[in-house]
Amino acid sequence: MSTILIKNVRAVDAASDNITDVFISDGKITKTGTSLDVSADRVIDGTGLVLMPSLFDMHVHFRDPGQTHKEDVLTGCSAALAGGVTGVLAMPNTKPPCDDPEIIRYIRNKAEGTGVDVYPVGCITGGMSGNGLCDYEALKEAGCICISDDGRPVENAEMMRKALELSKSNGLLVASHCEDLSIINGGIMNKGAVSEKLGVKGMDRASEDYITAREMILASSVDARIHICHVSTEGSTAMIRFAKSRGVKVTCETAPHYFMLTDELLEKRDADYRMNPPLRTPEDVSAIIDGIKDGTIDCIITDHAPHAADEKADFEKAPNGVVGLETSLAATLTALYHTGEITLNKVVELMCINPRKILGLDIPGVTEGSTADLVLVDTEKKWTVEPEKLHSKSHNSVFKGMTLTGKALMTISKGIIRYEYPTN
Repeated sequence: MSTILIKNVRAVDAASDNITDVFISDGKITKTGTSLDVSADRVIDGTGLVLMPSLFDMHVHFRDPGQTHKEDVLTGCSAALAGGVTGVLAMPNTKPPCDDPEIIRYIRNKAEGTGVDVYPVGCITGGMSGNGLCDYEALKEAGCICISDDGRPVENAEMMRKALELSKSNGLLVASHCEDLSIINGGIMNKGAVSEKLGVKGMDRASEDYITAREMILASSVDARIHICHVSTEGSTAMIRFAKSRGVKVTCETAPHYFMLTDELLEKRDADYRMNPPLRTPEDVSAIIDGIKDGTIDCIITDHAPHAADEKADFEKAPNGVVGLETSLAATLTALYHTGEITLNKVVELMCINPRKILGLDIPGVTEGSTADLVLVDTEKKWTVEPEKLHSKSHNSVFKGMTLTGKALMTISKGIIRYEYPTN
């Protein structure tokens, strides 16, 4: 394994922020300090750049097996590395759904050697049908660390309560897609002034808020952990904040589009701006930012959901979802760091540390002895998102045409450089 020396770099993790040299050998950070006198196979001038632990995205859809025309494990991992991500939770709404140990093993085996740790999420219910719980012990033995029926909710509350109860003994995190299907009733975007203007059916925020409250009540009733996926509303944020203050074992996540964009973009009638939950209002955006700043929201994820261009062509009939692995760090730096809302240490906490902590995984740092899972970032680099240049098979980016500030220049996984931003 080759050695790497990164000189004069700003090393940032959850606890520290300092200028140093970083020497990497045998997959680990073996030395740090100023003016290190060591020889290395690769010497990198880190002046003006930031070195931080690599990102962990705990909400992606790799579409493999079954829909590999949209994405597969290998292209998904390539997109992840280009965004500074070396670990992901891959959601179970594949075809067939990820309710069988063989599917877990297939995904994990396919990801071997990519430099990305892919953790397949197992289904809560068989086939995500809501009818009967999966064999969690078998899923766990195959490598599963989290269960969810993401893509749809578990409609039966007692079924969800039983899953939460079992999670206490099997150690699997339960993650919930908070949506009441009877309230949604075919809605395709946020219900409000814009949906009325466009004359399309809206998705009432009560759908998300109601199931968010339900999940926390159920988790509290059995003293279990619950993770709330892709929070998008002021109401859900407020309820999670309150539940945390009462000792409920709840964690949650949001995505950059929920703290940057609003449903006014849907006036373009472009399905690339449609996802579930949908873009909301300026008031929701403000509430999400407040939730990030005060610790209510634990993680920033992408909900990376690739769809082919022909599938996204019809505004009203297109499937929901946007890609995000290659833009999440840049979007977060643009919207939250460069605006002074949060520090770089907080960015690391939200995107690198907390996801791994919630999942019980080893947490890398920029310190001696740490596994060298790192991303080298130019926080000042401005670039325009050109979807056709993304590494994903699909190009349905909500940030298309936008200029973002901040770019992952190099991604290192276990001491190996897995991605380098082209200089030309």
